[in-house]
Amino acid sequence: MLDCARLSCAARWFATSTLVIAGLAGCASSPQATSDSAMMPIRASERVFYVQGAGGMATAANAGFNSNAAFVVTDDGVVVFDALGTPALGAQLKRAIGTVTQQPIRLVIISHYHADHFYGLQSLNEPGVEIWAHEKARATLESEPTRSRLEQRRRDLAPHVDPQTRLVAATRWIEFDASGEIAFTRGGVRFRLIDVAGAHSDEDLMLFVDGDRALLAGDLYFSGRLPYVGNADSKAWLAAMDRIGPLSPAVVVPGHGAASDNPAPDIALTREYLRYLRETMGAAVRDLKSFDEAYAQTDWSRYAKLPAFEAANRINAYGTFLRMEQETLAR
Repeated sequence: MLDCARLSCAARWFATSTLVIAGLAGCASSPQATSDSAMMPIRASERVFYVQGAGGMATAANAGFNSNAAFVVTDDGVVVFDALGTPALGAQLKRAIGTVTQQPIRLVIISHYHADHFYGLQSLNEPGVEIWAHEKARATLESEPTRSRLEQRRRDLAPHVDPQTRLVAATRWIEFDASGEIAFTRGGVRFRLIDVAGAHSDEDLMLFVDGDRALLAGDLYFSGRLPYVGNADSKAWLAAMDRIGPLSPAVVVPGHGAASDNPAPDIALTREYLRYLRETMGAAVRDLKSFDEAYAQTDWSRYAKLPAFEAANRINAYGTFLRMEQETLAR
């Protein structure tokens, strides 16, 4: 019999610790941008560009620039995907877009409401700019963890996040039907907005640019590093990744790390790792082992040399341990 009190206490500890470490991001080598000159747009396809954040956690030293943002140049304005992690970075992103095109920003889509992906909205939220996010992000935005994260970032990322930093809501909360897709066209470019909510976060979105066969994947996909899982629903995440294959993307831009024109290995690694976490931590829960015992007895050698292993693996394993307890109690 599982100890529900132990589960509740552990879950509270996990939620607190996640606020400290959830700034973790891609560990692929990239510039630690603190100036406009460091935020250089990288071309991923004919119409798709992205800026790549530094590896590791968001810090004052890297100005909070530890995630990616992408943008698509159409014949009638720019579609931006994610807004980076501080208002200053959002302003830098706008200037970086201006080095590629004189088209104005018309639409900003937020993949999910984690701090490193949406604080830059404050600098992009101007008249004539639409902001789209998943309908489930409304609850995330209004939640206590989101408010607590802002206070934590004001302390740890000062002066880049400060008392004037605001949490900006979408102007349109996207609702999906059973298909889980919304097709739309902007400036002659056909897009598909894809619902993968409940994977990395409660409100995940991906954006597919049809003509370029480019997938903007948010944090559903990590390139060249161990994924950050935390207490995400790994079962839902595995199911959500099934949405990628049928798209046959020629290039994938992740939320962290470099874009890839050969995404299959990274997709396979993410799948394998999530399954391994579930298998090992699930077995430990069934055998009534403590987390410390389970972690020590698990063979992590397959993943130990991957970037972000030291920073993320124990947190991922513990979050999955709690998740497997929850799944067991729900049966």
